[in-house]
Amino acid sequence: MRLLIDECLPRKIKFLFSGYDCTTVREAGFGSKENGELLALAEGTFDVLVTIDKNIRYQQNMAGRDISILIIRTRTNDLSDIEPRLRLP
Repeated sequence: MRLLIDECLPRKIKFLFSGYDCTTVREAGFGSKENGELLALAEGTFDVLVTIDKNIRYQQNMAGRDISILIIRTRTNDLSDIEPRLRLP
């Protein structure tokens, strides 16, 4: 499974997803893109966009999209706040 890590997350978060193919938005060359354009660029290459942007589900119509969004609910984008939310095997 290919995960795309949104710009609003620290890049080190990708190391918490061991066993998954993780790429940051900047590594993919999609830096500074708006959410709609980012999803369109990521579709077909990535399976999941990982973000903490709670509003993305209200801003983007996901009907017919070939990519999923994982929204991590946390107070801040600090790795120490995010890590406990990820209960990965």
